[in-house]
Amino acid sequence: LWCILHFIISIWCFLFEIARVVESYLISSGLLKSYKALDLGKLNYLAIVVGSEEAYQTAKVIELLEWLEAIGVKHVCLYDMEGVLKKSREAILEKMNNAIVFQEADERNKLLDQQHMTLEFASYSDGKEAVAKAANLLFAQYLKSANSSGDQEERIFTELHMTESLRAVGSGGPEPDLLLVYGPARCHLGFPAWRIRYTEIIHMGSLKSMRYGSLIKSIYKFTMVRQNYGK
Repeated sequence: LWCILHFIISIWCFLFEIARVVESYLISSGLLKSYKALDLGKLNYLAIVVGSEEAYQTAKVIELLEWLEAIGVKHVCLYDMEGVLKKSREAILEKMNNAIVFQEADERNKLLDQQHMTLEFASYSDGKEAVAKAANLLFAQYLKSANSSGDQEERIFTELHMTESLRAVGSGGPEPDLLLVYGPARCHLGFPAWRIRYTEIIHMGSLKSMRYGSLIKSIYKFTMVRQNYGK
């Protein structure tokens, strides 16, 4: 009975994968009209999370960025836990002639620049370590203020204070509208939690077997979702 059940599930998975490949081909070839025109008005910032082992596949990462550029996505955050993509930044920027680093872009025009693709490179160190640095900065500012004014009253730190401190330590990027995960894990792999409060997360499978049609489909599904924000 176990062998029969395993065989049935294997056949179902095989047929499902064939259906995905066929659908991806139809989307890529433009035969499915609904996917031809993407409304990217809702997709201001896209995050790509890559498993640490797959992050070494620089050529595939560059190919994925080229697809996104062709689609019209302008602002992308590349993330892996160990910082492999950070180390490959120069190689990626060399191939992406029209890309600039988000951290070095004009502060006033980061999300308004439609002439270039802006790339942010992030890793696990931008998560818990960044929070610790931001907390230390807030504490140092509080001590300095208390010592200079003699005010010993308890201070309440708000979300705005933390956001400003994170920005001051270099980890205050915008919240992605959509996060695509490439790799075996179906999670965000430590991507800074405070930046994905309202982010849609989609698992895309292995980076090695990525497909242009699947990318189009994921972005299209996101553009069709109605997001409700709580107060």
